[in-house]
Amino acid sequence: MINKTTNKGFTLVEIMIVVVIIGLLAAMAIPAFNKVRQTSQDKTITNNLRQLASAADQYFIEEGMSQAVSSDIIGTALYVKAMPQAVAGEAYSTLFPITSGFTELSVSKADATVVTFSQ
Repeated sequence: MINKTTNKGFTLVEIMIVVVIIGLLAAMAIPAFNKVRQTSQDKTITNNLRQLASAADQYFIEEGMSQAVSSDIIGTALYVKAMPQAVAGEAYSTLFPITSGFTELSVSKADATVVTFSQ
């Protein structure tokens, strides 16, 4: 009889190399993910500001007014159906009142950065 002993498994060095590689991949992926997330939030906020600016312009044209508050343009039967949800802790209520002839709308995010939409 031949008695063969096989050692199946991984050595400690092999496991450590795999852990280091996974750590390096995570170190590269997390900042890239955060950058994509930040860009996506900024674009969403800019789009919300664009919609509010459009609604305010339409209100000024139709009503002949020079100032708009949120209750003038936001509502189920008005220009914007519902107030945009905050994606980064921004407060759209700080935009109002919007005055006719405005050239930009800006809103501050929770991390103290400002997103601006210019017409």
